[in-house]
Amino acid sequence: MTRASTWIFLFLPLMWQNLEPAGGEKHSLTYIYTALSKPVGLPGIHDFTAMGLMDSRMIDYYDSDNQKKVPKQDWMKEKLPIDYWEKGTQSRQSKQQWFNVNIGILMERMKQNDTDVHVLQWMHGCEGDLQEDGKLKFIRGMDMYSYDGDNFLAFDDTHSVWVAPTPEAVLTKRKWDGVDVLKEYTKGYLENECMDWLTKFMTYGQKQLKAASPPEVHLFAKNSKVKTNIILTCLATGFYPKDIDVWIKRNGRVLYGDDGLTTSGVRPNQDNTYQRRDSVEILKTDKSTYTCEVIHKASGVQVERGWDHMIPPEPGVDGATIGVAVALPVIILLLVVAAVLAVLYKKGKFGRSNIHSAVNILGTPNQ
Repeated sequence: MTRASTWIFLFLPLMWQNLEPAGGEKHSLTYIYTALSKPVGLPGIHDFTAMGLMDSRMIDYYDSDNQKKVPKQDWMKEKLPIDYWEKGTQSRQSKQQWFNVNIGILMERMKQNDTDVHVLQWMHGCEGDLQEDGKLKFIRGMDMYSYDGDNFLAFDDTHSVWVAPTPEAVLTKRKWDGVDVLKEYTKGYLENECMDWLTKFMTYGQKQLKAASPPEVHLFAKNSKVKTNIILTCLATGFYPKDIDVWIKRNGRVLYGDDGLTTSGVRPNQDNTYQRRDSVEILKTDKSTYTCEVIHKASGVQVERGWDHMIPPEPGVDGATIGVAVALPVIILLLVVAAVLAVLYKKGKFGRSNIHSAVNILGTPNQ
């Protein structure tokens, strides 16, 4: 996997993970917008996409083909009135127009033509720490823009200034820094309005958010590229929340990286649950006792599965059916990822590691 693909895949569903300080229970509300300069001609990939995520779960969605903001959680549909979705649709239609205009401005500023596809992205949101009294305390906000995978513009919430990491963004920085009401609004939205929405959504979805789902655990072998070897994989899937412990053991001893163990880390499934795969490559003739132990404290599950020493009969029969059946990716997110990756690959832009902060300048956001 390339550095760019690693960044984008991890960024969408886990955008706050590397920022969390030690402490209490964290919750986040994030909105991600992706615009392409022209159609790419691939099914399921839209010129403009917008989505809201709370605690890495998609809660609403909009794209340029359907042009309607829709709920992605039952409690969003049940708790929010029709006019919320109507106003939200109007807001995202306006943002779609704004992106169309500004991606053209950036192409002209950077002396680009329409031969290639260009990508403009925006992410904004807030994160809070749940206090003992049940209230959320603001930790941080983010408002970021990127263009073709490069940092373009960011709002420094602490100092209330725009940060321009590239020369092309300096003009915009100077213009926006000169508008005090814009900076005041941006800071106020991140620290107050965004937190108000996060608190409200947490209240609406409280039952679902607190409901823990236990993991399904599978231990299976698949063929390795080395004919004498197999790859033993422990798959835990369908669990929520995402905190989980997974260990593969040989004769009762836990295996680590030095033993050749690899892990996928925790990744999202299609149904708002999570999965994790740990694997180790061993000899087909290895007669050791292999087990997989999984502990998911939230659901009270502690289970240990033993390997039956069944060897895959031929290359290609590798247990992938299990993974596909119970661990589908977040389809909409990955379609957006695919579009961005296609553009970045064509441009050779593998390596920049952050989508960049920016403020909503389209008026009061209805999310």
